Amino acid sequence: MRGDEGPIVQSPAQLGFWTCWSLTVGIMIGSGIFLLPSVLAPYGLLSFGGWALTAAGSICLALVLARLASRTHHTGGVYVYAREGFGDLTGFLIAWGYWASYWIAIPAITIAFVGYLTVFIPPLTDNPGWQAASALAVVWALTLINLRGVGAAGAMQLIMTILKIIPLLAIIALGAVVGDSANLPTVNPQDAPFVSVLAATALLTMWAFSGMEAGAIPAGDVKNAEKTVPRAIVIGTLVVAFIYIASSYAVMRLVPAEALAQSTAPFADAAQRFGPWGPKLIAAGALISTAGAINGTIFVAGQMPMAVAIDGLAPKVFAQRTKSGAPALAIIIASALGSVLLLMNYTRGLVGAFSFLAMMSTLAILLPLFVSAAAELKHSWKNARSWTVLALLALVYSGFAILGSGFSILFWGGLFMALGAPVYFLVRER
Repeated sequence: MRGDEGPIVQSPAQLGFWTCWSLTVGIMIGSGIFLLPSVLAPYGLLSFGGWALTAAGSICLALVLARLASRTHHTGGVYVYAREGFGDLTGFLIAWGYWASYWIAIPAITIAFVGYLTVFIPPLTDNPGWQAASALAVVWALTLINLRGVGAAGAMQLIMTILKIIPLLAIIALGAVVGDSANLPTVNPQDAPFVSVLAATALLTMWAFSGMEAGAIPAGDVKNAEKTVPRAIVIGTLVVAFIYIASSYAVMRLVPAEALAQSTAPFADAAQRFGPWGPKLIAAGALISTAGAINGTIFVAGQMPMAVAIDGLAPKVFAQRTKSGAPALAIIIASALGSVLLLMNYTRGLVGAFSFLAMMSTLAILLPLFVSAAAELKHSWKNARSWTVLALLALVYSGFAILGSGFSILFWGGLFMALGAPVYFLVRER
């Protein structure tokens, strides 16, 4: 590690429970939930078996992450767990893939944001140039907020998370009050085997829980991190599981099954029961939801290189902070890389490859969860039977999610992770 970049600026702990909670909840609840009721409608009420399976698996993972977090106050989350469990190289490769997954996710989420923005600004619909400009504007506006420091970014994340939950809770309440059980689909409309339906719906829903680990990333900036972070991760995951399942059920009660299966905006269709302003409420909620996910993604994308640099496994310059505590260079590089992908998408430079990159991003988030479960299994194997069982369940669940990505994604994702090895040895040599 080079020693000529100047001292590392340490930041006092500024974040509390609610900020960590909002990172976990805010990144998990993005744009995907707003379409899932339509995707799951053909599977009928059996789709809730998939929700139950993924919620249970995610809670197992959350508990394992909480136990891992209770043993450290270092920034980095899944990177720290991988490094402490399996050494520097494994830790670096996990950080390498995880960091890439976040700057790849920036344009993916931003494109969804612009899609919802067209509801309020119709001329954007057929104007890729203005769409690109709008997307870049929101990325860099949120980047500037993150550059103001962890306190400002955390406050913005908390506000956006609360605002994004309100429309979803409104739909849950609406479904309970005016929903009709006659609208619910049959248990198994396709008469498919139970196991195949369970597997299909589990694969469709498990992606919605990715991001639960985000609350652990900034542990070095969290007050009493060993207690605060575990509570934030577990409670955040439980809240999200409730919102997902309850809101999906509410939409099914509000929209007839035949119409729901054909809907491209199921929550907006359900919100029509509020009156003419209902769909706009959901569109506004989706805008806030995606903006909050972008903000949290930029935040995490800045924290990860800083954590690796503090340990001497990345250039020391990434550990430099502004006076307000922001890892400025790491944030700017992540937003710049995301912006390049964003522009390539709008100019058709990536064509179908963009969706492929988004799927690789999801895989790169799942792999650290698998390794984290393995790290806890290794730690608890001889002296904590109950945690051993829980870690094993989390390991199986995350492995199932990874295999569900498909061979092509696994191959290219594995190749990308392997490319991090030469970078690791180059940095160590320097």
